[in-house]
Amino acid sequence: MKCEPSAYTIEDLQRDGKTGWEGVRNYQARNFMRDDMQVGDGVLFYASNADPSGVTGLATIARAGYPDPFAARKGHTYYDPKHTNERPIWFSVELAFVERFANVIPLAVLKETRGLDKMMVNQPGSRLSVQPVTKREYEIACRRGRG
Repeated sequence: MKCEPSAYTIEDLQRDGKTGWEGVRNYQARNFMRDDMQVGDGVLFYASNADPSGVTGLATIARAGYPDPFAARKGHTYYDPKHTNERPIWFSVELAFVERFANVIPLAVLKETRGLDKMMVNQPGSRLSVQPVTKREYEIACRRGRG
């Protein structure tokens, strides 16, 4: 899961313990959250548009996909008039903090790490804020992050 440091960081998640991951407004990313993420799934927390951009730590899914509460709140940045409680369009998940890496795993390192060549974040034009990783990719990234 990617987030710009100006919006939220792994340090913020460490401080907060848990957070809702709202505001995703891409259908493919929404589908990953709504359909695929389950309680207990591991999450690579990725800082995008950072210096350097890369994986900063780990989280876990604490609550599986549920309707994004801000999509129905008039006046909110994430409000969508087509989203209703009866027919939700947008979904959120809740993340819980697991671990902060001592050092960021920069995108350049992810790209050169054996076993991560097919990882979605390493593909040209891959800009989704929510991307699936395989169990093997997750384990490789964890080993890199832990040194």
